[in-house]
Amino acid sequence: MTTSPPSKTIWIGRVLSALAILFLLFDAVVKLLQLPVAIEGTTQLGYPAGVVFGIGVIEIVCLALYTVPQTSVIGAILFTGYLGGAIATHVRIGSPLFTHVLFPIYVAVLIWGGLYAREDRLRSLIPIRR
Repeated sequence: MTTSPPSKTIWIGRVLSALAILFLLFDAVVKLLQLPVAIEGTTQLGYPAGVVFGIGVIEIVCLALYTVPQTSVIGAILFTGYLGGAIATHVRIGSPLFTHVLFPIYVAVLIWGGLYAREDRLRSLIPIRR
């Protein structure tokens, strides 16, 4: 039997999720609009400029899944793969560890931490004992 978390926990989860959603929405929109900053950043990472729009579409799909409560877990799983690719890319080109290589992990902590705090299904699968 699982018990519902206190409302404080749910609000912490909502805030963490909102921060992740706002950041990822901004990032996806920049890519979908193919702004120069997105094109430049992508080409500096060794990818052709033509992939920017597709990456933005993938990010929007993951974000849509994450924001809908019924599909939030699958959205978080897909974002984990997406962010893993970002980590691999930064490792491959030798980016600085704390500012570039680990940044996707910081975003993943927001995604999963927020989801864990607001989602009973996830807490029942991965109970954390106090």
